[in-house]
Amino acid sequence: MQRYFIQLSYNGTAYHGWQIQENTFRTVQQVLNEMLSRLLNEPISITGCGRTDTGVHASEYFAHFDSTIKDMEINQDKWIFKFNFALPADIAIQKIITVKEKSNSRFDAVSRTYQYVINKKKDPFLIDRSCFLYGTLNIEEMNKATKLLFNHIDFSAFAKTNTQNLSNNCNIYKAEWKEENDSLIFTISANRFLRNMVRAIVGTLLNVGKGKISIEEFNEIIESKSRAKAGFSAHACGLYLTKVEYPKNYFNV
Repeated sequence: MQRYFIQLSYNGTAYHGWQIQENTFRTVQQVLNEMLSRLLNEPISITGCGRTDTGVHASEYFAHFDSTIKDMEINQDKWIFKFNFALPADIAIQKIITVKEKSNSRFDAVSRTYQYVINKKKDPFLIDRSCFLYGTLNIEEMNKATKLLFNHIDFSAFAKTNTQNLSNNCNIYKAEWKEENDSLIFTISANRFLRNMVRAIVGTLLNVGKGKISIEEFNEIIESKSRAKAGFSAHACGLYLTKVEYPKNYFNV
């Protein structure tokens, strides 16, 4: 068997997240499993680099699977064409990479980067692709509060409750807000993320920008480790997984 990584992207609007779950009729993982199994004529079970929630997008995503076919990277133009032709329009594969037998797209990733996109001007062409937000925000105060994230590792205040996480600790490497034309973009990178964490951070920081809570209160929310004290979860449509990094020379087989 040969193990492969694929690099792909998807618009998550029509999907109940990445991961196959009970009582959900459509996930990205399910669609890929079915397509690969059919085209490769063998049972394929694909593993992703992480879980994205319902409606969340990915501009860069990695997943791995095993196959008896050995030439997929060498003849990847042919295989990528076949795969993309069979996939729905909202999922696209960009690259196929041959990796070592025990390489794991999820556990070997060293960092992930998410972006949350807010559109300050109503645009019908950005429906389900960004979050439209009416009103004025204090971006300077939001960025001051954002810097406090670097002082903490326990982000229980921004995590879904009743999960099976052994730890709610994360190391955040980057976090900032930037304005670009009519958009406001929040970028955050960390070694790992908790379920719903980015959307909860964004929702709470928006409360800072609206003047509903102070920078000091934002810090107190983190220290409380209580999800009930944090803000709302920002809408899924504005969230993108944009980068997944692996150790240096990881793909040199």
